[in-house]
Amino acid sequence: MRKAKRAHPSYGNSETPIMSFKTIPTRTQRLNRSTLAVPGAQPKFFEKAAAGAADIVFFDLEDSVPPDQKPQARIDVIAALNDLDFPEKSVSVRINGLDTHYMYRDVVDLVEQAGNRLDLILVPKVGCAADIYALDMLLTQIEQAKGIKRRIGLELLIETPLGMQNIREIAATSPRNESILFGSADYAAAAGMQTRLIGGPNPDYHILTDPNEKGARQTHWGDMWHYSLVHLVAAARANGLRPIDGPFAGIKDPEGWLASAKRARTLGCEGKMAIHPNQVALANELFKPSDAETDQARRILEALEQAEQEGAGAVTLDGKMIDIASIRQAEATIKKAELIAEKAAQ
Repeated sequence: MRKAKRAHPSYGNSETPIMSFKTIPTRTQRLNRSTLAVPGAQPKFFEKAAAGAADIVFFDLEDSVPPDQKPQARIDVIAALNDLDFPEKSVSVRINGLDTHYMYRDVVDLVEQAGNRLDLILVPKVGCAADIYALDMLLTQIEQAKGIKRRIGLELLIETPLGMQNIREIAATSPRNESILFGSADYAAAAGMQTRLIGGPNPDYHILTDPNEKGARQTHWGDMWHYSLVHLVAAARANGLRPIDGPFAGIKDPEGWLASAKRARTLGCEGKMAIHPNQVALANELFKPSDAETDQARRILEALEQAEQEGAGAVTLDGKMIDIASIRQAEATIKKAELIAEKAAQ
């Protein structure tokens, strides 16, 4: 896709400036509408997940695997990485936490034995930038030792108040970083929040209107995840990362899932974690650019092309100025539409 030319001292490099001299790094671009969790201790689900429609599949070696099953789950996941095909999707593994003795063996065995088949590592309960620095160092050494040419990316799972407090530094730590995901269940537990459903609302989080002339009052539920998600999106976007919303546990409540996902999309998230295959199609449909959004993006880039050909100092469309942020968003929209079309054609 054609890159826009802009009059800025740093426009010649591979990073994208947004109304500031500071540049935002360009990360690996991949579809991330749906991220399907697959329990590492359940090999019976592996083949179906590999053949499914999720943009990203992550094999979980952490929460879903009991301690006595972790060594075997690691062996089974490595075998799946090497033996199965994963058409038109990215493959990730959620390792165990850096505060456990399982973590180093997860990384060493996975990367040494299946590193060429691994796109991403999902890092749980990231608390500070040093966590990512340490993992980056270990990955770099293994890749160099094994001759792995393709750099493995990192997905950062924020699920503690410590991680949320340090999210800006965490997001900027490593060039491997690609996305930030919100883990609402563990976050709620660590913060002492009262929840009814993972990723869902709580009727106790509400306000009452003043009484009307008959003394009746209305109840308006609030979004208890709003601040955390807005904070996560800001940290992700400021560092060129993909913000991804966490799971919604109501697997038999598509309306509830859709309401949760629409809220996340409105706030800037590119996708959502799925804990059941029936949530994948919903995410893929919701988080794809609409025809109207794609057409508008093309018109913006065509207006930019025309302005450059005419030597115009400003870019306008339908009588309105087009700023740098709009151009960058248009480029991202077109790229995503192209990736979706490529996936659909396979």
